[in-house]
Amino acid sequence: MKYLLFTCCLTALSFLNSCEKDNDDDPPSEPVALRDSILVNNLSHPWEIVWGPDDFIWMTERSGKISRVNPATGQVVPLITINEVVAQGEGGLLGMVLHPDFNANPHVFVAYNYNSNDGYREKVVRYTYANNTLTSPAVIVDNIQAAGIHNGCRLLITPDLKLFITTGDASNTALAQNATSLNGKVLRVNLDGSIPADNPTQGSRVWSLGHRNPQGLVFANNRLYSSEHGPNDNDEINIIEKGRNYGWPNVRGACNEQGEQSFCNTNNVKEPIQTWTPTIAVSGMDYYDKDQIPQWKNSLLVATLKNERLMQLKLNSNQTAVDSVAEYFTGKYGRMRDLCISPDGTVYICTSKGNDVIVEVKAKTN
Repeated sequence: MKYLLFTCCLTALSFLNSCEKDNDDDPPSEPVALRDSILVNNLSHPWEIVWGPDDFIWMTERSGKISRVNPATGQVVPLITINEVVAQGEGGLLGMVLHPDFNANPHVFVAYNYNSNDGYREKVVRYTYANNTLTSPAVIVDNIQAAGIHNGCRLLITPDLKLFITTGDASNTALAQNATSLNGKVLRVNLDGSIPADNPTQGSRVWSLGHRNPQGLVFANNRLYSSEHGPNDNDEINIIEKGRNYGWPNVRGACNEQGEQSFCNTNNVKEPIQTWTPTIAVSGMDYYDKDQIPQWKNSLLVATLKNERLMQLKLNSNQTAVDSVAEYFTGKYGRMRDLCISPDGTVYICTSKGNDVIVEVKAKTN
């Protein structure tokens, strides 16, 4: 009996040792040191950077230029300059997204501001990529009010091939709660610009309302997360849900001030999962789920303009709340506008200060 017990123990120990050896190749769970360096110099107010299916970084600059950036060399390859773009204040060429099945549908969607007979306006246009240029512009959404501030304009395509567009209140707070206006909203359309039959209101592009100036948008964990500029208080991170109201200008942040609770109860307001007072000027955002930088897994990474830093928001196990917040590179590179993540987990951040850069962040190796 003792011999049998001893044999069983040896077998169990051998199995455990084998498991440990098998796990030697697993990604490390301990935090790793980071190495940050400048990949590209001399840019002019880049607004969107996207990791493309060609393993290049696709970039918009507010003046109207769209380019591809080689992440191995930093070479910038211009594709087109859109002459219709008018860069007024914070306006200009802003958001961009590529079709998820780019090889079959080489479509590039961009949002920009321009002058029309009705004044300064915003539109979303689809281009077709071929032979290192963009051609065949087709208007998807037009006649959104624009201004020198509060234009929103982040674009995203979800797996069900719906295009989401964030719009700001264009410095007119009343528009955010006006259901007939396209401003101060998150819009949802089909890729040809038509209105999906399952939108909250029949015949309306509006998916959610009550937004001031949302400039970050990412789809992860089957949820739509957004970052939004507050006035002097309550920058927000929100989970965007169908038909919900996000409060602006009647509510700032949570429903916790006198008069806010009644509005929230009456108007189906959803509260943010994170706020900052004083504001930090949250802008572009992405979700980190890679192994290269393990301490960032299950986190929203948010570029900010104030204090020039990258914020890491570690989510809880349900991805519905923020467990912890950390900041990186404070004051080192300047105002940060957007970021993208490569398939191997390297992070790229673009600044927005004039004479701008793209910063590469990866795990430090020996």
